[in-house]
Amino acid sequence: MKKLINKPEDVVAEELQGIAQAHPDLVRVSMDGPFYIVRADAPVQGKVGVISGGGSGHEPMHGGFVGVGMLDAACPGAVFTSPTPDQMLEATKAVNGGAGVLHIVKNYTGDVLNFEMAADLARAEGITVEAVVIDDDVAVKDSLYTAGRRGVGATVLAEKITGAAAEQRRPLAEVAEICRQVNANGRSMGMALTSCTVPHAGKPTFELGENEMEIGIGIHGEPGRTRMPLKTAAEITELLATPILDDLPFKSGDEVLAFVNGMGGTPLIELYVVYNELAKICKGRGIKIARNLIGPYITSLEMAGCSITLLKLNDEFTRLWDAPVKTAGLRWGL
Repeated sequence: MKKLINKPEDVVAEELQGIAQAHPDLVRVSMDGPFYIVRADAPVQGKVGVISGGGSGHEPMHGGFVGVGMLDAACPGAVFTSPTPDQMLEATKAVNGGAGVLHIVKNYTGDVLNFEMAADLARAEGITVEAVVIDDDVAVKDSLYTAGRRGVGATVLAEKITGAAAEQRRPLAEVAEICRQVNANGRSMGMALTSCTVPHAGKPTFELGENEMEIGIGIHGEPGRTRMPLKTAAEITELLATPILDDLPFKSGDEVLAFVNGMGGTPLIELYVVYNELAKICKGRGIKIARNLIGPYITSLEMAGCSITLLKLNDEFTRLWDAPVKTAGLRWGL
C-alpha cells in the first residue's frame, strides 16, 4: 500500500483539518465532538438547510459540495463507513435556520438507518426534517450494502439542483419534492478497471486480472453485473449507456444532463474519450445533451474506472443547475 497518509486511523481527521485550513471562506469544520462540515455562514435564517453525508473516500463528495448554492452541511464517516446518527443530528442542528432541514441520503443501509435515527432525534428537538433517498444505479437491484438500487452519481446532481432551490428560499416540501424528481429522472452505472485500497485494510478490496474489467461496480468496490475481458472505450460506454437509456426510458427529443464521473484514478483524457462516445450514442437516439459535468466528483479512493449518469432535464432543473454555486468542488456564477 502506497498512500500519502500518516496513520490510517488519522486519515479522516487530518483530511478535515486540511479542508478547514484550505477553505475557511467557504466552510467551518467541527472537530470537537462529532465530525461535520458546515457552510461558513450557517445557519442561514429562513432557508431550508440541506445535508448529506456518507463514508469518506468519495471526495469531493460530500464535503467538497458544502457552500453557497449546494449543501449546508456534510457528515463524513470513516472510509467507506456510514457517519453516525450523532454526526447527522449535530449537523442538522447547526444548519437549522427555522425553515426545516432536508437530508439527502444515498441508498446504503447504514446511511439510511443512521439518517432516519438522526431525523427522529432532530424532530424530538422541534426541528422539521424531511429525507430523500437517492437510488439511481441501474446496475443491480440489490447489493451487499443495499436493499434496492444503490445511490451514486445522481446524488451530486441532486445536491446541486436541490441546493439551488433552497438558496431561493423555497419551502421545505417544495425543496424535497425537487430532490425526489431529480432522483426519479436520473440513472447511473459505473465500471472499474482496478480495485482500490482502504487505508485500514492495506490491501485491494477485490482483485481484477491484468486484462479484466468489472461492469456495474459500486462506489465501495461492490460487485457489479459482470466481469469480462477489457474492451475499448466505445464498447465500455455502450455497456454503461444502454442500460441507463433503456431504464427510464430516455427517448428521442429528451434533453439531458450528461455526467461522466472519474472513480479517482482515471485521468481526464480518458473521461473525455468516454464523453465523446456517450455524445455519439445520445445523438444516435435523438437525445440532446444540454448540460454536462466531466471529472472526478464521486470517487472510490484511487480506483481506475468511470460512471455515467444521465438526468432528464426540464426547464426548472436546467435553471437550478445553472444557478450560482460556490463550493470547493463545484463553482460557477459567483
